[in-house]
Amino acid sequence: MSISTICCIGAGYVGGPTMSVIAQKNPSIKVIVVDMNQARIDAWNSEDLDKLPIFEPGLDAVVAEARGRNLFFSTDVEGAIHEADMIFISVNTPTKTYGAGKGMAADLQYVELCARQIAKIATSDKIVVEKSTLPVKTAEAIKDILENTGTGVNFEILSNPEFLAEGTAVQDLEAPDRVLIGGDQTESGLKAIEALVNIYATWVPKDQIITTNLWSSELSKLTANAFLAQRVFFY
Repeated sequence: MSISTICCIGAGYVGGPTMSVIAQKNPSIKVIVVDMNQARIDAWNSEDLDKLPIFEPGLDAVVAEARGRNLFFSTDVEGAIHEADMIFISVNTPTKTYGAGKGMAADLQYVELCARQIAKIATSDKIVVEKSTLPVKTAEAIKDILENTGTGVNFEILSNPEFLAEGTAVQDLEAPDRVLIGGDQTESGLKAIEALVNIYATWVPKDQIITTNLWSSELSKLTANAFLAQRVFFY
């Protein structure tokens, strides 16, 4: 499965740097990062690289190399979804401030809105990649939304959690100790996994790209967060 265009919904701390590095390492793939926040997009497009909305050492050089070549920042969410073969969801998942789980559970309203928007706009088959930090089985909820659209479009859902640390995000992306990709273990699911593996394999050794099922990928991210919290607590 060949990928020619990637869309990332969310130009924040994860989406912006991750897509910038993917674009830098894959010059033949068009990468469009979209966000409804006009000021944020304007900052990503600023000629003054000191005005990027996120400060991470080395990010300015990555953006300078890829932006305008195959990396684009835009507020045209619908156009990017329509054009893309692969769509990353990288939106905020704040803690719920109301209802069941208030103060503890993740609020998935933005993720669900993305899924509904993709379902509404897509007219061709898409690979949809979870990039936000999400509860286990969120992929199942996304799949339910996408598969009950009645449009005849086929969607494959992947989980590709991030393991970035503030201050070393670009280094973590350029030389990760592992890349984790989860997907359905069906023929079409495995092809979708392979498509994302091939994107990362342009710069990450294949023995550092771990593939698994969706549930295990989602759980691994939460487990890693729990271990980190324990280390911080006992430091």
